[in-house]
Amino acid sequence: MIRHASVADAQQIAAIYNYYIKNTTITFEEIEVTAEEMGRRIENVDAAGLPWYVMEHDSQIIGYAYATKWRERSAYRFSVESTIYLKQGHTGKGFAQALYSELLDDLREKGVHVVIGGIALANVPSVSLHEKTGFQNVAQFREVGKKFDRWVDVGYWQLILQ
Repeated sequence: MIRHASVADAQQIAAIYNYYIKNTTITFEEIEVTAEEMGRRIENVDAAGLPWYVMEHDSQIIGYAYATKWRERSAYRFSVESTIYLKQGHTGKGFAQALYSELLDDLREKGVHVVIGGIALANVPSVSLHEKTGFQNVAQFREVGKKFDRWVDVGYWQLILQ
């Protein structure tokens, strides 16, 4: 089941995200996020009029996807950045594609023109998801982040919706 996220989901969402903070270079955050902070993030996305979805399986949140403003200046108002995370053990089962499809459909309905996905490299599953969904690689920045004493590149994929 896919539904809109609420602040009540913040604890489960933070738990999913904190795994990636502690164990991977997929996110450049280095300090775990509290449920309160995640709740604020959900509220900020909602206040911007953008979607945040969760996917439930057996009454547990197993993934989430949302969009944020790409940049603050007004001319960027038709572009967003997308984010998606799945709970460990739930990857490779088609959940991400279903969740992302829901997010992208919502963004189309809202009149968003471009969706941008930033991917810390190498992240083969995320690159595969984006490319299966129609995103095209448009940029790569080398060694822009350092985590776990390792320099990490970031690639950008873009999908034009309209």
